[in-house]
Amino acid sequence: MSKVIQKLFLSCRKATELVEKKQLAGLSCKENLQLTTHKLMCYACRNYEKQSYFIDFILKNQDKKPGIPGPPSPDLKIRIKKEIKSK
Repeated sequence: MSKVIQKLFLSCRKATELVEKKQLAGLSCKENLQLTTHKLMCYACRNYEKQSYFIDFILKNQDKKPGIPGPPSPDLKIRIKKEIKSK
């Protein structure tokens, strides 16, 4: 492969990093092209991006919707760990 083509192809790990960066700070033109090219070929990364956007949406709107619980309390975490160890 030529070096240009190699630079366009990303690993899934790098693609997921770019998905998160895109949400937080935005991407350069090169990064955006690389991510778009990767997602055209990779169903898993397309799916990851959708899930990531959904999770961010839920977390940002958590306090606006009464039906969505907040983060677990430290006490609940301890009880869950004890329950898991007992099984």
